[in-house]
Amino acid sequence: GDSMSEMTRGEFLGLGAAAAAAIGATRLPASVGAAGNSVEQGVGPDLVVTNARVLTGDDQQPNAEAFAVRGSRFVAVGRSDDVANLVGPDTEVIDASGICVTPGFIDAHSHPLWGGLQALVSVDTNLGSIQRIQDALSARARETEPGQWVVGFMYDDTKLSEGRPLDRRDLDEAVPDHPVYVGHRGGHTAVVNSAAFRAANITIDTPDPRGGTIYREGGEFTGRLAELALDPFQALLPDPSSREQRQAAVKLISELMSATGLTSVHSAGIGSAEFVAFQDAYAAGELGFRANLFANAGAYPSFRASGVRSGLGNEWLRLGPVKYLADGSASERTMRMSTPYMGRPDDYGILTMSQEEIHEAVEDAHRAGWQLAIHANGDVTIDMVLQAYERVQKLWPRNDTRHRIEHCSLVNP
Repeated sequence: GDSMSEMTRGEFLGLGAAAAAAIGATRLPASVGAAGNSVEQGVGPDLVVTNARVLTGDDQQPNAEAFAVRGSRFVAVGRSDDVANLVGPDTEVIDASGICVTPGFIDAHSHPLWGGLQALVSVDTNLGSIQRIQDALSARARETEPGQWVVGFMYDDTKLSEGRPLDRRDLDEAVPDHPVYVGHRGGHTAVVNSAAFRAANITIDTPDPRGGTIYREGGEFTGRLAELALDPFQALLPDPSSREQRQAAVKLISELMSATGLTSVHSAGIGSAEFVAFQDAYAAGELGFRANLFANAGAYPSFRASGVRSGLGNEWLRLGPVKYLADGSASERTMRMSTPYMGRPDDYGILTMSQEEIHEAVEDAHRAGWQLAIHANGDVTIDMVLQAYERVQKLWPRNDTRHRIEHCSLVNP
């Protein structure tokens, strides 16, 4: 028989996420009668939600009280009494008790697999104080083999009760004998300890790499790194995952994201191993959202050489644009601007690609039939990317290219 339950707003959101994912995949039926014809005789829907305030997103039928879902499709939208008539012996029925139900949300830029992996294997440093971060890292170090890395994630320098950022000395005090890497939640900076500098063979005399900064004060490292200065440290970090762990990470993060109403996700820059993880989770029935997968700059050449291009896939997994990174972050104060940062008169931010490099990348992908997505936060970088997009569209025009600027934070008129 059917199961009937009344739910809180939070409970409904978690359970209803899978049903909401179908909204937008096909046009909603204009009436319950028309939709009812699509339900096979004697076979009821998987799910019926009644007594809701449904915002359909359909101009011809913007509001409804109920809907029915089978598989990944809506089969009825209309009045509660009419939709209830479709209930079969195995249909789950939810009385929404007047809760508003909307189409699923689309996260247009995120890094879900990375988030899932970090949650599985690294130290969460979103703890609100330097002392708590030190305690968490120290506890992990006690469980870690000597000389092995201790890695933290979700660090946010703006949310620390001490009113100052984490630095090298804090990490040295907490973990003196292991190299430590604490990544900022924005993904463009990190804080490391003295053991990490030694492991990377970087001394106080090492120059900043092009497109990156190793921060120093008073002839000493602060521990903060930005942009391409992260590369020699990230190259030393152990691979945190196996194929099975990557699949588990997709399963975990899709559960977490879909439970908040996110039913479509644009995964902004992944490599071949990550593509496999999404495919594995999909094949196992563990993928809880639709995913548009951006090829990162490292994976793109092999995809291009194989002849595939943006758009390959199905409604659950689709190959999206190639993703490039042209500058830094607004939240981490590394985006490239035409004016300096307040209190830092010589700091205009960081470019990670030159105009020539942007032109070359855009021309190659555009002429190969790919969509592009270039990370550009600052006004200088945004202008550089727009110049490249305008150039290729003028020289090699394509219809409906939909080239993207990721973030596009500081825009000049």
